[in-house]
Amino acid sequence: MKLVLALAPSLALFGGCWREPASPVAPSPLPVAEEPVTWEPSAPQRVALGIDVLLAPDSPWAQRLAGRRLGLVTNPSGVDGELVPTADRLAADERLELVQLYGPEHGIRGDAAAGDSVGDERDAVSGLPVQSLYGSRKAPTADSLATLDALLFDIQDIGSRTYTYVSTLGEVMKACAAAKKPLIVLDRPNPIGGLHFEGGMVEERFKSFIGWGPLPVTHGMTVGEVARFYNAELGLGCELEIVPMRGWNRAMSWADTGLVWTTTSPHIPSFTAALLYTTTGMVGSACNNLSNGVGTTMPFELIAAEWVDGYTLARELARHALPGVRFQALSCKPFYGGHKDRHLRGVRLVVDSPRDFLPLRTALAILVTLRQLYPDKFEPADEMSVGKHWGSTRLLEQLREGATVAEIEAEWNASLASFATARARVLLY
Repeated sequence: MKLVLALAPSLALFGGCWREPASPVAPSPLPVAEEPVTWEPSAPQRVALGIDVLLAPDSPWAQRLAGRRLGLVTNPSGVDGELVPTADRLAADERLELVQLYGPEHGIRGDAAAGDSVGDERDAVSGLPVQSLYGSRKAPTADSLATLDALLFDIQDIGSRTYTYVSTLGEVMKACAAAKKPLIVLDRPNPIGGLHFEGGMVEERFKSFIGWGPLPVTHGMTVGEVARFYNAELGLGCELEIVPMRGWNRAMSWADTGLVWTTTSPHIPSFTAALLYTTTGMVGSACNNLSNGVGTTMPFELIAAEWVDGYTLARELARHALPGVRFQALSCKPFYGGHKDRHLRGVRLVVDSPRDFLPLRTALAILVTLRQLYPDKFEPADEMSVGKHWGSTRLLEQLREGATVAEIEAEWNASLASFATARARVLLY
């Protein structure tokens, strides 16, 4: 089915971060019969997810898929608006024939820890076979795809290229293209919003499963839009369809959607963790001897170390006047992980305005400030870690040279301008 796209709004460059106008953008015409939903920041209506649109009683999507053998790539983040797993909804729907499941990192039901290999199994709830996409293989096998008429994808991304679900999406698209099987992506919100994107691109030598596609660190797209972007920019030739959301607007953060957050991975139990994952995760990727809260009750919500004075750090970070975020001094003692049982001090990040918050600019401010305050204690990460996360090792040189946040961001401008042009061609909302 052919989707009609709305023209993307103009973009503006704000000191190294690309942002779209914050005013609501009308959703493009899509093959779903319903009156447009008006979004009001003060009174949000619940966004209808792709799975809810697919399985609506009068859904033309469900009618088209009736009687076809379907596979599904999903995990615990794939739920409908009532928190029922997508796998269970599809298995119970008499119109559809779900025959195969595929599990990415953490597995179909979230039983595997971060980075742990996921094995083939049989799903204990639905009884369906599960093929792992996070272990010896990253994509569905040709033999399994040969048994299907179409493959569905329903996983909640969190807006960062280092989160492996968009990498799984790319591998799935390549496999479907090779097998000549259609891929249908059930769309979901980008929880950190659809207006801004930051960071440099990944150099060829640093491409990995946390830097799979030609994306900056944050991309400001939904998972359906990422799929369209991959198809267009990488020439994958995947027969791709997107089941769109109803009522989502690019100006929305997750807090505006009316949806309940579902744990997307073991250390992302809340929207706050998802919002701050890019910031503190990228800080941790560039400095070895810091905690980003993993191992505490606030994963990804803080930055702390034995050598940091939280009050001094909070005061100095306030001087950056970063949009949407404040810093509160704290102490903590992680109960597992690399900093287990150590008394740490640092800052908690408090996001007051998710729509204004710039995750990567905030990460840069933290790194620059720590390097200035504690030059003898700050322990840079190795080049491979920095390269895989940040796309290049240039950041290490800039921190050594004492570069400012603005000077670091400025080097991203050319690649972000090119990305903005390509991105505008695939936006759906």
